[in-house]
Formats: sequence, structure tokens, C-alpha cells
Amino acid sequence: MLTSSPAAALPPGPPGRAALRLLRTLERDPLGLLEELRSFGSIAYARIGPQPVFLVSEPDLIERVLVSHDAFTKGHALQRSKQLLGEGLLTSEGAFHLRQRRLVQPAFHRARLHGYARAMVEHAERWAARQQPGVRIDLSREMNRLTLAIVARTLFDADIESEADEIGEAVTSILEQFKLAVMPWAAILDRLPLPRRFRFERARQALDRVVYRLIEEHRAAGVDRGDLLSMLLAAQDEGRGMTDLQVRDEAMTLLLAGHETTANALTWTWKLLSENPACATRLADEVRQVCGDAPPTPDAVASLLFTRRVLAEGMRLYPPAWLLGRRATAPFALGDYVVPPGAIVLMSQWLMHRDSRFFPDPLRFDPDRWLPDAEASRPRFAYFPFGGGNRVCIGESFAWTEGVLVLASIARRWHVAVDSTPADLWPGITLRPAAPVWAELTPRA
Repeated sequence: MLTSSPAAALPPGPPGRAALRLLRTLERDPLGLLEELRSFGSIAYARIGPQPVFLVSEPDLIERVLVSHDAFTKGHALQRSKQLLGEGLLTSEGAFHLRQRRLVQPAFHRARLHGYARAMVEHAERWAARQQPGVRIDLSREMNRLTLAIVARTLFDADIESEADEIGEAVTSILEQFKLAVMPWAAILDRLPLPRRFRFERARQALDRVVYRLIEEHRAAGVDRGDLLSMLLAAQDEGRGMTDLQVRDEAMTLLLAGHETTANALTWTWKLLSENPACATRLADEVRQVCGDAPPTPDAVASLLFTRRVLAEGMRLYPPAWLLGRRATAPFALGDYVVPPGAIVLMSQWLMHRDSRFFPDPLRFDPDRWLPDAEASRPRFAYFPFGGGNRVCIGESFAWTEGVLVLASIARRWHVAVDSTPADLWPGITLRPAAPVWAELTPRA
């Protein structure tokens, strides 16, 4: 919090007259904007349009911001996401967020992960069995369909594969609006009858139909299926105050966050493995050594150490969550500076994960960066793909388990060859490919 020492001048950064240019850059090239600000040092300051912004690129300072939950609220982007997610775990604040997190947390306890892992393997094996050698597939679309099926089965005890295309189109439509949604004038645009607004509403209604149908089916069954949705409904039925809307908000948040980020992590990791065939072979060899000719089991996760390092390195180079923002609610001392109330503090996984101070030759794909001694030598918040503090992603263990098991299930059967064309990035709510990622699969010998 604020110390008694006087505040220094503002951190270095672009001149104030650049505010409008930076706002245009934010819309067109947000990753480029972050890299421009980072060039001014570990703490940089800018006015982006009317908004004062501090970019922090020092691990210990990032940790201070993320653990100081009483001095910050969520940033503008996630506040705007309430239009879709309502008061779910990603967007809610304070005592309400803590209460909801306590209700949801048991669904991610270690004991439940074992059951989830069996379903993860089942769906990954089913996907792998459907593939044909030499047929071009859009890997990004396929990973989204697969992870959507997994999260629906594990958290909602539902099969929504037949709706995967509709859900995928709705999610894409919403993400296409995201860059405009975080602009200062977005609230004004929301009140205008523009085509983008109609597209957003149609997409939200499509997702609502899926989520409310799942809720209705669970209510009609009248039994506890042992899944997350049953837990949320039981909490409401026991008089702890969860309304239908609150159940919807949590279900929507976990349905979308639970598949979108993992799908992107897998897509980028397959592309990196294709570009580094020795690593792909090493991964497949590890799966054979651990699992033999059988599908991986939940217990195999602990032994698939190289597979996990591959996934960690994929999320280093292409972090699904590439930027975190917090809005200061009180003056906050940050190094030699003081962040005033209302200012936004940005912390970027994209920048930190590619920082040569912590990752020498940072653009090189090297899973052995995650050997225990190497990992222990780095500051904790040099790498934070799931955030940190009391808002750390509730599904982190779920995501690691899913990522490792999906990679292992597919790699034991197929070599995935991704087109060598560089993939353009689409930095919206998550770091998506901007176009289809074409790949062909070849059977493993």
C-alpha cells in the first residue's frame, strides 16, 4: 500500500500528446503497443486516450499488485465482459466473488480431477480415432470442439458436441467485438443500433440457450449428478441465495473459460511441436514409455514430465491469457512511483514470458527450460499463465491435466504436421490464431 515517502515523478513513457495515437495502436496492434511501452523500462506510464495506464514488467511488482486485492478491482476489459459473463468468477468482486469461489472450488478438488481425467482421455481418444491420415483439418477449430466437449462432460455432465459449431460461431462473433468493447467510447456505441451490437446480442442469446437448457435439464432430473452444475443448483436449493441468473453466470463463465483458453494453448503447442520435430518425437517416445500401447490413465499425468514441459513452453511463447489489468481504488506505491486511484495497471504475460532476463534466447522453443532447477532459478511471476493472487484461475489444475492428457492421447497415435505459414495473432480476450491453422495427421509407426 501507500508508503510515507513522497511520490516521484511519473514513470517514463510516450509524451502526453501521443494519447490518441496510442489509442489507435491499442485497437490495431495491442501487442505492438505493449512492446512500445515496455521499451521505456520495467515501469512505464502512458495516457491511452483519456485513461492513465502503468505497465509493470518486473516480477516482484507484478506479484505485489496481484496479491493486493484490497487496492485494486478488475480492469476495464473484464468489467466490459460482464455483458456476457454477468457476475461470474472472472468478473465479480469483493465478498460476492469470495462466496462464489468457495461454492465452485470443491468442483476442482484433487479427488474430482481423477474422474475428470478419465473423461478427458475418453474424448481425446474418440477425437483421435475419428481422424484420417492426410486430410487437412483446421487445428484451432478442432481443438475448440474437443475442449468444449470435455468441459461440457466434466463440469456439466452433458454432451453438446452437436452444438459445437453454433457455440464456436457465437464465441467468435463475441470476440470479434472485443477490441471495440474495450475502447473508451464503447459505452456510447452500446446505445446505438449498430450491426455489431445486434451480432453480439444474437451470439449471447445463442450461448444463453445452451446454458439455460443445461440448467433446466439438471432441474428436471432432480438428482445430484456429482458435477459442478448440480453443486450450484444445490447451493441455491439449500437457501444460500444463488438465483437462476447467478447459476447462469457461473456456468457461462466456466463453459467459455474452460474450453477457449485450453484450446488455444493446445493449438499453439501443436504448431510449435510441428516446427520442432525432435521435441515431437521425444514427446511421443515418453508417452510410449509411460503408457505402452494403451491410452494414458489419470495416474500417468504425474509421469508425463516432458509432455508437461512441452505444454508449459507452449504457454510461455503463446500465453492464452496475454494481459492482466487492474484498476487502482486507492493510491498504491509501486517501486519509486505512486499509482493514483482510477489508473489502470497492466501486467502482460506476452511480455514477461518472452523477457530475455528470465528466458535466454526467448523465441526458441525449449521445453527443458522447465526442468526443476531451471524453473526454480526464476522469479515466481516471470511466468504466470493463470494469473496469481486470490484471483488465480480456479481451473489451473484442471487445465494442466487436460492439456497433458490431450497431448499424450493424440501424440501416441498421430504426428501432427502444421502448415509452416506463420500464424497471425488475434489478441482479444485470449490469444487466438487470426485464421485457420491447417494441419495434416500422419499415423505414428
